[in-house]
Amino acid sequence: MTKTTLYIVRHGKTMFNTIERVQGWCDTPLTKQGQEGIHYLGKGLKDVDFSFAYSSDSGRAIETARIILSEHAKGKDITYFIDQRIREWCFGSLEGGYDMEMWGVIPRVLNFKTYDEMFTTDVTFEQIANAIYNLDTAGWAETYDTLKNRVWSGFEDIAHHCEKNGGGNVLVVSHGLTIGFLLSLIDVHQPVRAGLLNGSVTKVTYEKGNFSIEGINDISYIEQGKKHSRDSFL
Repeated sequence: MTKTTLYIVRHGKTMFNTIERVQGWCDTPLTKQGQEGIHYLGKGLKDVDFSFAYSSDSGRAIETARIILSEHAKGKDITYFIDQRIREWCFGSLEGGYDMEMWGVIPRVLNFKTYDEMFTTDVTFEQIANAIYNLDTAGWAETYDTLKNRVWSGFEDIAHHCEKNGGGNVLVVSHGLTIGFLLSLIDVHQPVRAGLLNGSVTKVTYEKGNFSIEGINDISYIEQGKKHSRDSFL
C-alpha cells in the first residue's frame, strides 16, 4: 500500500486577513492578491499526483481549492470533497473584531503581559481555547474537547479514506489556527503556531493510523509557480 501524504494548505489571503480582522467561522473572499498567490501555488502543485482533494466548508477555503485544481494538470479528474470539520476555530462574539483586540485580551486572561510573551512560553492550545470560550459572550465558541474531536476526526478520516483507497497524495485546504492545532495533536512537542502564511503547505504523512510531520509552512510551491509563470513568457 502506498503511503498517504496530506498537502495541507492554508487558504489564500482574504479581505479580513488584509485588514487584520478576526475570521473564524465568519468568512470573506480572497482578495485579488490572494487569488494571484493561490494561482501561483496551483502552478507549483500542478504535477503532484493527487488522489483526492478536500477543503473546509468556508468560502475562502472552497475558493482556494478550486483555484488550485483549475491550475492542476489533472484537476478536472480529482475527486473533491468538502468537510466542515476542518474549518477554522469559532471565536464567537470575537468574530469580526480587530485581531489586535482579541490577541490583546487573551494574553491578559492567561496572565501574560503581551502576545509575544504568550507565544514564546509554554502556552497551550487548550489554554487559548478555554480563554476564547470564556471571553465569548454569544455562547458560540467551542469547548476545547469539542474542537479537538472535530479537528482530529476530520483530518484522520480524510487520511484513512485515502489510505483504504490505495494511499497517495491528498490536497487539503484548511485554516491557520486549525492547521497549527493539528500539528500539536500529532506532536505534543510542537510549539503553538498561530502565524502560518496564506498559501503555505504543511505536509503530513499517515501510515497505519499514525501521522508524521514532514514539513511546515512551506511557501516553495508558490515560488515554483512564479518561476513557471516567468518561464512561460520567455
